[in-house]
Amino acid sequence: MTGRPGGRPLVPAYLSTGGVARPSRAHLERLSVLTRSGEPAPAELPAAQAALLEELEYGSLTVLEAAALLRLPVSAVLVLAADLLDRGLILARAPIPPARRFDPDLLKRVADGLRDLKHR
Repeated sequence: MTGRPGGRPLVPAYLSTGGVARPSRAHLERLSVLTRSGEPAPAELPAAQAALLEELEYGSLTVLEAAALLRLPVSAVLVLAADLLDRGLILARAPIPPARRFDPDLLKRVADGLRDLKHR
């Protein structure tokens, strides 16, 4: 996917997915974490899927990070990842949920305790 001077790829994103518009797996999200499964990649793998697998060689990535590295829309990477999941070439896990908010009273007590230690 050779780029233009403006940074946009010459090949439209939908061609990188083989014309598929929706991922086969609805549970994939922008923050789903993708990891290689360890299975060898078949020789006939499309270029965009091979590029995604290559990026995952260096460790796990979220769909959003993979999209940025591949310079593709998130929707296209979701389709690519779903196909690789179907083939057993990658694993995906749900995004890590945001931490629950701490109790403000607990934070106040900790701050008070730290102040008391400082003044000793």
